[in-house]
Amino acid sequence: MKVVLQNLTKKFPGRKKADAEVIAVNDFTFEIPDGELIGLLGPSGCGKSTALNLISGLLMPTSGKIYFGADDVTDLPPENRGVGLVFQNYALYPHLTVKQNIIFPLQNLKGKDKLSKDEMSEKAYEIAKLVQIDELMDRKPSELSGGQQQRVAIARALVKMPRVLLLDEPLSNLDARLRLQTREEIKRIQQETKITTIFVTHDQEEAMSISDRIVVMQSGVIQQIGKPQDVYDDPVNLFVAKFLGTPPINVFVGKVKDGGLYIGDDCILDVADVSDREVYIGIRPEGFILREDGPLCCTLGGLEVMGRDISVVSSHPGCQAPTIRSIISAENKVDLASKTVRFAVKPNKVFIFDKETEARIPFSAEDARHG
Repeated sequence: MKVVLQNLTKKFPGRKKADAEVIAVNDFTFEIPDGELIGLLGPSGCGKSTALNLISGLLMPTSGKIYFGADDVTDLPPENRGVGLVFQNYALYPHLTVKQNIIFPLQNLKGKDKLSKDEMSEKAYEIAKLVQIDELMDRKPSELSGGQQQRVAIARALVKMPRVLLLDEPLSNLDARLRLQTREEIKRIQQETKITTIFVTHDQEEAMSISDRIVVMQSGVIQQIGKPQDVYDDPVNLFVAKFLGTPPINVFVGKVKDGGLYIGDDCILDVADVSDREVYIGIRPEGFILREDGPLCCTLGGLEVMGRDISVVSSHPGCQAPTIRSIISAENKVDLASKTVRFAVKPNKVFIFDKETEARIPFSAEDARHG
């Protein structure tokens, strides 16, 4: 089912009469193709859950339109939209078995959609098998692990075969290993069912690993839409560059002068096609090259061994953060007795941003030379 959002806006009144309105979602326009898994990504308070609640019908928009296929569902109540919802809180009925929890939405069907007990049971077992909990049907929620409870919640949302599946931070209550396992399961289930799915999370690694495309939001406004790797490799502004990536991007205060890109007194790249100005410089952790004659000189802090790679911890007065993290191959030898470490940089891992607008400034990476 294709989902189209047109100029969707949601305003909440201020807590007091004198307080200004809060714009949680601001002119949100986006088309989700049939069968895609879309990640809504951003920090807490960015409007991603509000956007999801508008799509579900739990909230009514202040303005704008919502279409499922050719149907205008803007004013439809949630029960008439054909959506499946899974929340951070699994919201399972504790007195019901797994089977009864899954069947519950089917019991509310009426008219031509009404099912017999045998039909409901058959559908419940079919969907339970899909999420791999068919052997747990007689247990109560209290007898299940967190990951199993989450699968029950997903099964309950899927059993009616909704037109759109909406997941609001569904993995937040799971430990790290279960999160990894469950997100892989969500991707598998979505690919098997081909249901258009919208997945809300603040965890960028989570969103990037399972989404066909991600929508990065800030203060209710879409910042960038694209395939996860494309957004990571080509951020439109400093916010997007800082939000994506683990470890996060290293951000420096710098300048462009006479065709050179400078951090402090170190000219790290030639950027002849950028005019002189004050800038922010972002360098991905994997964008550093350990080199004795490298142009960027940093104060060495230590090493973090990661197995295949090494994280070099250093500092520089031009860096916005107290430490710089540079990911290099474990085959490199770092002299821990030295007080400094020098790097060259990979041009395709360096981003330049306007200091005033924080918008990305393009430069010709192919022509940029290591300083």
